[in-house]
Parts: sequence; structure tokens; C-alpha cells
Amino acid sequence: MTQRIAVYPGSFDPVTNGHLDVLRRASSLFDKVVVALSPNKNKTPLFSLDARMNFLNESISEYDNVELQSFQSLTVEFVRSIGARTIIRGLRVISDFEYEFQMAMMNRRLDPEIETIFLMPSEDYFFTSSTLIKQIAGYTEKLDRFVPPTVKTALMKKYLPNG
Repeated sequence: MTQRIAVYPGSFDPVTNGHLDVLRRASSLFDKVVVALSPNKNKTPLFSLDARMNFLNESISEYDNVELQSFQSLTVEFVRSIGARTIIRGLRVISDFEYEFQMAMMNRRLDPEIETIFLMPSEDYFFTSSTLIKQIAGYTEKLDRFVPPTVKTALMKKYLPNG
């Protein structure tokens, strides 16, 4: 029997509890989920690739069927290279849909055998994004509901070094 492998790509700068909620959902649907960390050339990351890898490694340790890899190619090329056929994308609010739809259609043009599946996080995380987390981190330490503990600690060191 062929293993059902999905790829959950992103820059995860930083990983949020919303990302992890989507990952939890995906891991229950597939035999294996590869969290694929990509440097986004259109963004200047707050955290280095190594730091983001460490945050993700710690966050996925509870899952037997999840692994972490980084890649620097088109997502569809990476998906194909590991024998997967599915891309997982999280959808939070309607404003995400247009961008995600365009990306899914482009990926389908690049490789029609790779499907994109959209998963919605719990309503607790609909408003959570890495961008918003970085914006509020400079003003509050109340980040526990939004990010894993190691991410909170790293954000506090960057934004509130004298706490």
C-alpha cells in the first residue's frame, strides 16, 4: 500500500499555535506529513532558518508521523521530489483565500498531479498570524495562547530584552 504523504510548507517566522493546529489536523489525515520550511525571498525573516528549524523540531516532537525538512525550490518540485502528492495550506480568514487560491492554481499548472488541500485552524486561531505575533510581541508578554513556549522566549529576547 502506498503511503499518503502531504507537505505543509511555509516560512514559519515564527511558528504559531495556529500553524500547529493545522499540522495536528493534517497529521490525522495522512500517513506522513513533512513540514517544509522555506526561506521566503519576498520577506525578511525575524528568525534565522536554523532558529525556525529548532522551533519547529521542538513543536513537532509529539507526532510520530511528522518530519521537518527545509527546501529552496518551488514547492511543487519539493513535493514531487519526496514522493508526496498533497500540499497542505491553512486558511484562516476570507482575505487568505484569494492569495491561497492563486497559489494553488499556479501549483496545479506546474504539476496537475499535486493537489492542494485547505485546512482551517480552530476558531481560537483564526486571527493568529506570524505577522500579527511579531507586531504585538514588542508590547506584551501575553503570547502563551499564540505561540509555543520557546518561540515566546525568543520573541521576548528580541522585542523586550529588558522585560
